[in-house]
Amino acid sequence: MSTDQEIQPVLRDLFCSQRYAVLATDDHGQPFASLMAFAATEDLRQIVVLTERTRRKFANLKANRRVALLIDDRANKGSDTQDAVAVTAIGEAQEAGAAAGAALLGLFLTRHPYLDTFAASPACAIVTVEISSYLLVSRFERVLEWRPA
Repeated sequence: MSTDQEIQPVLRDLFCSQRYAVLATDDHGQPFASLMAFAATEDLRQIVVLTERTRRKFANLKANRRVALLIDDRANKGSDTQDAVAVTAIGEAQEAGAAAGAALLGLFLTRHPYLDTFAASPACAIVTVEISSYLLVSRFERVLEWRPA
């Protein structure tokens, strides 16, 4: 079984079961982490988040498009050492243009309909992360990498 065939179903299951990711941005060498609602495209090549343009994370990603997202299924139990699955998605972020943004917003709001008022704000930016690689860690030490491009 190839890495593609092995990792994609795990990513899809994880992304369906988890609604939040930790977004890591960089401000001139100082990492900054934010808890974010997210949605992934069907082909797993993009992850979509929303943020206000006045937030630090937005300024950081405008200055440095390179970001990482951590998505995991831990339960905060000792057994997580062996049972939890965590994925780091590495990619480049940018605000979506008007045409692409409408479709991506639909994808996002299908997962997070309770954020519709936030999404309708003129200050809200639809941000896409173009994924260059996923690092999936399971069973504490098992690491798989997949590059969707």
